[in-house]
Amino acid sequence: MKIKSQKDFWSGLMFMAAGIAFAWGATNYQIGEGARMGPGYFPLMLGILLTLIGLFVTFESLVVETEDGERVGAFAWKPLFFIIAANLIFGILLVGLPKFGIPSFGLVVAIYALTFVAALAGDQFKVKEVAILATVLAIGSYLAFIVLLNLQFPVWPSFITG
Repeated sequence: MKIKSQKDFWSGLMFMAAGIAFAWGATNYQIGEGARMGPGYFPLMLGILLTLIGLFVTFESLVVETEDGERVGAFAWKPLFFIIAANLIFGILLVGLPKFGIPSFGLVVAIYALTFVAALAGDQFKVKEVAILATVLAIGSYLAFIVLLNLQFPVWPSFITG
């Protein structure tokens, strides 16, 4: 059978792999049932749904004719690097690395760093727009996680708050 859309084919396989991994991982927890869900219920249902979506997309890539075969292009290394780096920097700044002498910089600084580093992944970088976005994200995160959910994240750098 000929692959008629390479992008859809590989996307479908990716969805199926993630779905199977989630469903398999969920079997380590108590599943429960619809009325009394256990901790493994949601990951199991999510895994099944992702697998079904992957099956549909893969099947469609083999059946639906495309104009040029939708070939998979080259890897976008720059966005990949900056998005992964942004997440790593966020984690390090949020809680610090005491083993290496890096203190916790808190939620606000971590969100600003995450936003600015992730913005470098795009084609355009406008400092004013990124600063506004970082401010909105920092305020929203503070309200959602600290005020509403009462989570115990460090908000400000540890060397300031003590």
